[in-house]
Amino acid sequence: MKLSIKLFILLGVFSLAAAVVYGFLTQFDELVGFPGLLAVGVMSFMLAVYLWLVDRNTGGVLPEDKLDGEIVESAGEYGHFSPWSWWPLLLGIGSALAFLSLAIDWWMLMLAAPVVVVALLGLIFEYSRGDHAH
Repeated sequence: MKLSIKLFILLGVFSLAAAVVYGFLTQFDELVGFPGLLAVGVMSFMLAVYLWLVDRNTGGVLPEDKLDGEIVESAGEYGHFSPWSWWPLLLGIGSALAFLSLAIDWWMLMLAAPVVVVALLGLIFEYSRGDHAH
């Protein structure tokens, strides 16, 4: 995991440096490349921080980082998922509407926002009521 952290930091530094050079070459008039490279740099740093926090909390070398690591060492709990839940589908529909509004027109964002909010609330509070409350 340490190699992944270093690679994401390197990618972030390169993307930010490329964004600055690209911005100066285009006199910051081009509105796709410069913000896109900035976003890639920032997201790379976010992933590096996330991996660093996971590495710090696990406190050891992951099986996939060891040369003699076995596949069975990675077995175990990966999280809790609800196979019967319809909230992720509604959240996907709302997100698709939100991104579609960027292509068509901004008024569609007013249609997508309530769908996304309802889906997020449903997903968050799914285990607070009903048959699966705990």
